[in-house]
This record gives sequence, C-alpha cells and structure tokens, in this order.
Amino acid sequence: MQSAGTEKQKVDLWGWTCRNRIKILSAAGFFFGGIIFWGAFNTGLEQTNSLEFCISCHEMRDTVYQEYKQTVHYTNRSGVRAICPDCHVPRPWIFKMIRKVKAANEIYHKLAGTVDTPEKFEAHRLELAGHVWEAMKTTDSRECRNCHSFDAMNPDKQKPRAQGQHSSAMKDGGTCIDCHKGIAHKDVSKQLLKNQAQPDNFDIQ
Repeated sequence: MQSAGTEKQKVDLWGWTCRNRIKILSAAGFFFGGIIFWGAFNTGLEQTNSLEFCISCHEMRDTVYQEYKQTVHYTNRSGVRAICPDCHVPRPWIFKMIRKVKAANEIYHKLAGTVDTPEKFEAHRLELAGHVWEAMKTTDSRECRNCHSFDAMNPDKQKPRAQGQHSSAMKDGGTCIDCHKGIAHKDVSKQLLKNQAQPDNFDIQ
C-alpha cells in the first residue's frame, strides 16, 4: 500500500510539473534574468562613478579637473585621493539614484553646448557652483562627512583660526560647505563678492 501510494504521489507530482512547466520555466527565467539585469545595471552604474567617466567630456577634463589636480584632494602627504563621485555622488542607494536622474539635465546641456567652450564655462561657473553648494547645504555636507567628521578631528593639530571655526560650527550647527567653498576648484571668492553673495565666514582653503 505504501509503495503504491508513493508511486501515485510521484505520478501526481510529474503530472503537475508537466501541466505547469511553462509557469515554472517562466518563473525561473524571470528569477535568473532579474539577477543578470541587476548585475549589469549595477556594473554600468558603478562605471559612471569612475574618474575616467567624469572626465570623458572636454568640459570637465579641461576645466575643473585641471583645477582639482592642484588641490590636496588630488595629492597629499597621506596618499588618500578623493575623486569626483566621492564628493558629488551620494553613497546611499536611493540618493545615488536621485542624483543620477538629475544628471540627465547635465546631458541635455552637454548636447545643447551650454558650456562647451572655456568662455561659456566661466560665464556659468558661479551658477553651477551655486547648485552644488545648495545641494551640499541641504544634505549637511553628507559627502564631505564620508571622510571628515568633528569627532575625528584633533583641534591641537589645527591652526587657531580653524579651531575657532570648527568649534563655532559644532555649537551653531554649521556644515562644511558654509566655509569650504571652492576647496577643490577655482577660487570664486571675487565672483561671490561681485554678486554680494559672500557669507561672513567664507574661507577658501
């Protein structure tokens, strides 16, 4: 009886499998296809987070990249280098995707030739910088804080002015970009003064 029952179960299982093989194959296809798509998507996404990708257009390569190469973020005594996405692309996935969607606007201006010459770029420089500063202010300088934090600072190794500014920022809820505008690119303090947009504690370093 037990053997007959087992055989019947096998037959029923085989029959169910045959009747539903299309559903089973479709589910398996969606599962493995999803894995392949997700892997390809993330691989492509990470490629857009490389320095090589960021400077693949001449607008970036010939202007801000050349400025960045002269700063402490590019070369320093510790040998630690922060590249474009470290400062301009969020690490949390949802915020990273939002930033990538917003980048579509940059593609539009690339095609439109908005900043395709040094002269055009300089004409828009303060406006472009302002967008970045506003974003950093909104996120409490989130990308800066991936590497820098008040807790990790040793005030004894800072200059008196830096000690004072950091102490005030901690007490008043200040954020990195309040003072450190232009730290990795061209000094725009003169342009800010012309536009009467220089904060009292502005400090280009």
